[in-house]
Amino acid sequence: MEKLQVSNFKASLQHFSWIDYWVFVLLLSVCGGIGIYFGFIQKQSTPQEYLMGGRKMKLLPVCFSLVASFISGISLLGIPTELYVFGTSYFFTIIGTLMMSIIISNTFLPVLFDLKLTSAYEYLQLRFDKRIRVFGSILFTTYLLAWLPIVIYVPALAFNQVTGVNIHIVSPIVCLVCIFYTSVGGLKAVVWTDVIQTIVMIGAMILVIVRGTMIVGGFGNVIQRNWNTKRIEFPPSNFDLTERHSIYAVTIGATFHWIGNIAVNQSMMQRFLALSDLNTSKKAVWGFFFGVLLIMLLCGYSGMLAYARYYDCDPLDSKLASAKDQLLPLLVMDVLGDLEGMPGVFVAGVFSAALSSLSTGLNSMAAVVLEDFCKPFFKELSQRQTQILVQSVVVIFGCLCVGLVFVVEMLGPVLQLAMTLCSASMGPLTGIFLMGLFLPFIDGTSALFGGLVGIASAGWIAAQSQLAQAHSLLVFKEKQRLTYNCTYEFEPASNLTKTNGDVPYIYSLSHLWLTALGCTVTIIVGSLLSLRERTVYEKDEKLFSPVLRKWITNKRCVCKF
Repeated sequence: MEKLQVSNFKASLQHFSWIDYWVFVLLLSVCGGIGIYFGFIQKQSTPQEYLMGGRKMKLLPVCFSLVASFISGISLLGIPTELYVFGTSYFFTIIGTLMMSIIISNTFLPVLFDLKLTSAYEYLQLRFDKRIRVFGSILFTTYLLAWLPIVIYVPALAFNQVTGVNIHIVSPIVCLVCIFYTSVGGLKAVVWTDVIQTIVMIGAMILVIVRGTMIVGGFGNVIQRNWNTKRIEFPPSNFDLTERHSIYAVTIGATFHWIGNIAVNQSMMQRFLALSDLNTSKKAVWGFFFGVLLIMLLCGYSGMLAYARYYDCDPLDSKLASAKDQLLPLLVMDVLGDLEGMPGVFVAGVFSAALSSLSTGLNSMAAVVLEDFCKPFFKELSQRQTQILVQSVVVIFGCLCVGLVFVVEMLGPVLQLAMTLCSASMGPLTGIFLMGLFLPFIDGTSALFGGLVGIASAGWIAAQSQLAQAHSLLVFKEKQRLTYNCTYEFEPASNLTKTNGDVPYIYSLSHLWLTALGCTVTIIVGSLLSLRERTVYEKDEKLFSPVLRKWITNKRCVCKF
């Protein structure tokens, strides 16, 4: 029998039924309904209600929201692709997540929570000066503008794989729903939609895993096929900073990366600070950690399941999947396509992850613009003016992020891209916060110059690394993939083995070290500049980590430098 061409075989898998579309529309309708409820029925009467939920948010929904906000579609599609292509080394970054949870519970949270802040960057003004606060807010804005378009692009990619609908048609439609419920409902709408979205997201992954494991012959087959190709492995133990996921990168490097993406990230800290007391906030940290662990286990296993399914006919080399990050959606249509409504549940789950991240980012951006860019420089706004301002920020930034999707689709695999771009901006910000908490002798000018050098160095290295990858000068060794038993015709991939070009060592650093690099450069430069003269100034002991407070005898720290 004549085999189908790969393009025709791909089209045969794109059978999104009307039931699937209804499931997808139902999710968007529920999210919009929650926004209407908190925007028009249980109205947010003050800016504090809108941005912080009146600081009376409950622990469980906030934990759901934290997990949903951070584990976006980037993770849902990127982590399975990572394990399929490179093996299980990435999974060990959960050690960095554990270290981050311990560190922020005992350092960042006690300080920021006691100060009753709305924007985490207000701390930088209290500890240093207004310039550092604005600088921190700019870095966060840069981070969001790099991250949110990727968050939007990923589910659109999944939708394209299962339906064939162009990503630039579905992206604006879905984002408009998100912008609507975020702008009218505030933090409460964001948190409660996150609860719904997290349940859908986890349910979708479990559906894929259970059905897929049955189809490939059970859990044992999944493990065996991955073991045979050395996908199940411990991270390399050599101390080489260019090793993509060495044991040092996934522990030390990942710890810095997670601190940069949680402790100094307004999108995440805003949720911790919205709880009623410090102990509850610390519990939320651990709720977040175990939620991340669950998601990583589900996503990691689904990557191994994908390999077990396609071990003898790789969809990447055969071009059945147009992009690496379409691997999981392909698996979904393969194992769930005959069950009407199930592909719709999966796509709804991926979009749920994206909507939660987008809504969180837009809500936190509204807080930053109000608290850090407006209040310090302009006369006090009326309640009505404040409401118009924060809602306008949500709409404007949401539309800007949708437009930037055109740029993102040209930049490569989303997981490493997201981690690289975000590390470049959050590394220096991590350094500034750590100087504020642990180094009392550093002043605002030293911290500012340290941050500028840190962002310049980390940003330059991140940009050069991405350019080298885009031009195939920097290539990472991938696990074995085979195409000897495909049931469709395709153009064989070139047999030429890709090798690294002439790329300087510093541009070949693992993406997991970029946050640590920016942070370290910032602290070193700031510390050296603080030696330029000796002055004395006073700071409240509450501005420093609890670890340091026992060394401070007076209520105010007299710092000499």
